[in-house]
Amino acid sequence: MHQEHFMRLALLEAKKGNAPYGAVIVKNNEVVAVGHNTVNQDSDPSAHAEINVIRSLTAKLKNPSLQGYSIYTTGEPCPMCATACVWAGISEIIYAVSIQDLIAIKQAQIDISCEEIIAKSFRNIKVTKGVLKTECLQLFKQI
Repeated sequence: MHQEHFMRLALLEAKKGNAPYGAVIVKNNEVVAVGHNTVNQDSDPSAHAEINVIRSLTAKLKNPSLQGYSIYTTGEPCPMCATACVWAGISEIIYAVSIQDLIAIKQAQIDISCEEIIAKSFRNIKVTKGVLKTECLQLFKQI
């Protein structure tokens, strides 16, 4: 499977949320969990797509470690979500739209890249940027 395929699934998931953030966790080219932003409906400021999908998968696995798993997300993980990826041991982060892209279109963001978080952590997480960036950016521009 190609990265674009999994990002399209994240994009579909994003359309279900309060904001256009969708996340898909993959292992061995198989989708094992999906999530979207539920901040408003849950009245929970931490209910970002990445947090939701990590929580659901670790609960299902009954294991807090997600080593060997990749997360696809429509927007670059914010500092909270990037840190959750570090704590969970996610092996790879693939995102579409960067924090800088979101700031440029006036989306509220904390201007710290996920790579900055990873660099100051105890993990080495591979980061791939810009997968289906144009398609995902269109969704963000609609809000």
